[in-house]
Amino acid sequence: MKKKAPVRNLVYVVGMGPGAEIQMTQQALSALEQADTIVGYSVYLELLGARFAEKEMISTPMRLEMRRCEICFEEAQKGKCVAMVCSGDAGVYGMATLLLELQSNYPDVGVEVVPGITAATSGAAILGAPLNHDFCVISLSDLLTPRSVIEARLRAAAQGDFAIAIYNPSSHKRNDYLQWACDILLEYRKESNACGYVENIGRDGTKASVCTLVELRSRKVNMFTTVFIGNSQTKIMENHLVTPRGYHID
Repeated sequence: MKKKAPVRNLVYVVGMGPGAEIQMTQQALSALEQADTIVGYSVYLELLGARFAEKEMISTPMRLEMRRCEICFEEAQKGKCVAMVCSGDAGVYGMATLLLELQSNYPDVGVEVVPGITAATSGAAILGAPLNHDFCVISLSDLLTPRSVIEARLRAAAQGDFAIAIYNPSSHKRNDYLQWACDILLEYRKESNACGYVENIGRDGTKASVCTLVELRSRKVNMFTTVFIGNSQTKIMENHLVTPRGYHID
């Protein structure tokens, strides 16, 4: 069999899902196998484990995303195949956009986006089926998005009766943001609106809980938690969060 030629001058931006190998796609694993160098936030590199330990690893701290992307292109310009790893899906609050925006500065380097399992779908599976009808995803992080825009999106989602997956519900500096979001949603939804949340999805210490919207308002969550707000039809069924499609069941 003819040996496959090595990939050169290419950056894969890889969605690694929650991080465990069993939750990565074959396409993601193949891209990481082909890569000469793997770049990413240090926590994500640690999650890769022993399988890729012999690869060259380059990490940067949080908030140095621009530099991380530049490193990818610089390494690829040396004739390497480079993989940038992101948790979840690379195109959902990941690095795919920034890499593609910067690509014009490095015309000799290609970029290929490799999808992964995002927190909305992996967390939903743990809770049951909260996103089984029309839904939206909203991040409460105002680091790059004005709080006024986040509020407008929350109101629009509530008015449209969407099920909602909330990313980045809390941090040390934003410990009251989930309460704030719940107060906005309570203007449109009943206090009994079914909700749930999952911490450390697919990792050690995974925790899941279901509750009502008014109960969620007082719950303490962290930055590793994804919150699910059901629509007006969502039900709590034996600790599962279930959003019906509308089938008539006898």
